[in-house]
Amino acid sequence: MCTSRGSYRVLVAPYVRTVKTSSGAMAVQIVFSNRRGARTMGHIGSAHTQAELELLKAAARQKLAAGQGELDLGLSGLAPRQGGPLPITSSRMGHLWDALEHAYRVLGFEVAAGDEVFRGLVLARIIEPTSKLDSARVLEEVGVSAPAYRTVTRRLPVFAQEDFRRKLAAACARQAGLGPASLVLYDVSTLYFETDAGDGFREPGFSKERRLEPQITIGLLTDHTGFPLMVEAFEGNKAETLTMIPTIQAFMAAHGLPDVTIVADAGMVSEANKKAIEAAGLSFIIGARIPQEPYVITAWRKRHPDAEIPDGHVFTQPWPAGPTDARRDHTFYYQYKHDRARRTLRGIDEQVAKAEKAVKGQTPVKRNRFVTLTGASKSVNRALEAKARSLAGIKAYVTNLDPAVADADFVIGAYHRLFQIERSFRMSKHDLQARPIFHHKRESIQAHLSVVFAALAVSRWVEDQTGWSIRKFVRTARRYRTIEIQAGEQTITAEEPLPDDLAAALNAIHRVRVAH
Repeated sequence: MCTSRGSYRVLVAPYVRTVKTSSGAMAVQIVFSNRRGARTMGHIGSAHTQAELELLKAAARQKLAAGQGELDLGLSGLAPRQGGPLPITSSRMGHLWDALEHAYRVLGFEVAAGDEVFRGLVLARIIEPTSKLDSARVLEEVGVSAPAYRTVTRRLPVFAQEDFRRKLAAACARQAGLGPASLVLYDVSTLYFETDAGDGFREPGFSKERRLEPQITIGLLTDHTGFPLMVEAFEGNKAETLTMIPTIQAFMAAHGLPDVTIVADAGMVSEANKKAIEAAGLSFIIGARIPQEPYVITAWRKRHPDAEIPDGHVFTQPWPAGPTDARRDHTFYYQYKHDRARRTLRGIDEQVAKAEKAVKGQTPVKRNRFVTLTGASKSVNRALEAKARSLAGIKAYVTNLDPAVADADFVIGAYHRLFQIERSFRMSKHDLQARPIFHHKRESIQAHLSVVFAALAVSRWVEDQTGWSIRKFVRTARRYRTIEIQAGEQTITAEEPLPDDLAAALNAIHRVRVAH
């Protein structure tokens, strides 16, 4: 920059400006100012869309950052084209695509799947979940070649094959580093279909979303961090409790694991399930139901009649196996939390108040566990109310692990990691839109779930490495494109500088090496 007075010019640093042309396009220029007004230093190009405008502005900023006061576009000897745009030869979401592709390779999916079509479908679903047909548009916007739709439909049956899905699960198991004592989380969800009649696979059943349409039941197995290990699809009318054992046994057989520790919610484990787990020689940590106040808590209250149970206090109740019991010794842990008690008691107060109004005839009788109907008479069940209040704040856990190996803190901590598998289900159903809207046959549904499973694994891995949600990572990284502009005989590569936080996230991904 130079400044003077009188007859001397006053120059300032070059800058980027946009000017609307007579054709309605937006011209991007690099200019500098003097006392006589603005003078154009170089014309970068003209944009007809917002996307083109951002690309040209990024190219101009790169030129400024390189410290070039004058643009040598290699156009000497050529007739000038006033206002003519420079052609963009390529535009690519390089940072986003390269990061996701690296994660895909780190997880071993490139070797396990060995299929470029599958890779494209998986990464496209992470960037923008849409139909298989529309995924070509997503890939083209990214700047990579997209397979023809006929190629996609021809490959889908391969993705549904049992051997293909087992290879994906094996790659995830290697990434998780599972061993005989590993914790695995299990839960189920449902995916509904907008159709009226079932077909033996898509059938009406108990719906997590309280819907009446035919559905399928999805069993998801993850490690203790929520990283997916296996997904299985079952008939929509199959009971949740009947899905666990087949999934666990299939996983153990595929990976030669003699034992794993299953962590599941109480609703997932029926008495028959528990016996089946014991018969298979498996370990478990399960949330337990409390039909009545345990004797260890009753005994404590008798010893401390005027005291409140301390916050976080854990009661331990062994349940040894009898001579004829075909099981290991069990241990029950009962934990009391003040905050849990407060929320439970508030709910009890509200339900009892509604029950009292219903008994007085002030409101209609609806589903209320504290209302007892005897013929035409109604009454509030005070015994049930007293029992519910005595159990407020208490959560039960049961395990067949040796207390010397797994104490109360380990068991309770392991159970509370179930939020990780719930988070994985939310990601798959919302961020990845797992519901197979455009699939009707069992084979195509299985293929779709293979794509979603791999996309979930890549997403969880990226989140673990960056500390960002996958939605934030995609939304941020996709804005930064690498473009190539043809200027005469020269090809200009332009790229907008990355913000520090995104650069750090990308470095965290790329510093993990791909295993060979």
